[in-house]
Amino acid sequence: MTAEAVLDKDHAADKIAAKGLKGVVAADTTICDVDGDLGKLIYRGYNIHELAKLSTFEETSYLLFKGELPNASQLADFNKLLVHHREVEQPVLDFLRSLPRNTPPMTALRSAVSMSAAHDPLAENDAPAANFETSIRLTAEMTTIVAAIRRLGAGLEPVAPRSDLSHAGNFMYMLNGKAPSADAEKAMDLILILHAEHGLNASTFAARVIAATLSDIYSSVTGAIGALKGSLHGGANTEVLKTLMEVGSIENVVPWVEAVRVKKGKFMGFGHAVYKVEDPRAIHLKELSRRLGIETGDPKWYDISIAMEQAVFNSIKRNCNVDFFSASLQHYMGIPGDMFTCIFAASRIVGWCAHVLEQLSDNKIIRPSSNYIGPAERHYTALSART
Repeated sequence: MTAEAVLDKDHAADKIAAKGLKGVVAADTTICDVDGDLGKLIYRGYNIHELAKLSTFEETSYLLFKGELPNASQLADFNKLLVHHREVEQPVLDFLRSLPRNTPPMTALRSAVSMSAAHDPLAENDAPAANFETSIRLTAEMTTIVAAIRRLGAGLEPVAPRSDLSHAGNFMYMLNGKAPSADAEKAMDLILILHAEHGLNASTFAARVIAATLSDIYSSVTGAIGALKGSLHGGANTEVLKTLMEVGSIENVVPWVEAVRVKKGKFMGFGHAVYKVEDPRAIHLKELSRRLGIETGDPKWYDISIAMEQAVFNSIKRNCNVDFFSASLQHYMGIPGDMFTCIFAASRIVGWCAHVLEQLSDNKIIRPSSNYIGPAERHYTALSART
């Protein structure tokens, strides 16, 4: 064997694909640290537990975009921009009205966000200040679009946004057509904070890959929505709600868990690709699910969730993740299961945009190599000679 052949063989041996890029570090970031071994989630240096207890979605969004918590003046200016951008252009609403009633909500959202780019005068402006304002615009109008999709899907007219409510309160108002209770508003604010960012997940990575080509932010976000739409990424809490409805009572929990184990099925909302211990976000949603169960006079779904959490842990020694209690919580908030992933998107828009802004600040096109495992080089055979 020649020296060149030995080198080629050694080089081929080094090229072992990392399935799903697991363990591959693809970017440096100052935005978020997800420590799966310790069960820690850090936004820009702040533990998610502190943000969940003390912050608001507006403050957290500013933090993720800018790197620091805002002072009072900065927060007031940021809120004014969020409120200003809550209105969605009429052609976008007309487009949503034109869709068949059975259009999947994430399909409608993906298309509406892409369409809204045509009505943003800053969409093709790549200056940092323009990209920042477009990020605020997308954060604001995402909730209006999601609420319109929910109401039109139910045969109702969209509700215009209000300027006197918080971001979470206005979102709930547009979804349900009435101002929310204090606990319901807090629940939405918490959902938005807890889902706003989670490192280099599939949809965020998709957004950064698109941004790295120097495409516009709307293209990056549309691609991210497409990734989130996938059943392996954004739809777990919808499946949890289906499970709760299927189980139906506390008495059915243990038999249901045993039956799933016999069939070697999956327990949706349990375990996590990153966290080896308890998901730090889950505990906050659990408490609000309890409170809203009492407020609505229908604690059954929370009670079933508690029983299932214990039964599944006893069976497979896995903790529940953020998706598990968000299912019963959003059900209490009047949000149908098929809208859960859209709610997720209305929160994660902040993380997507923060990563796009970071990518553009020190950009290099993302172009990984692949490990070819196909046939060795061969020669073309004439059609008449092929068997």
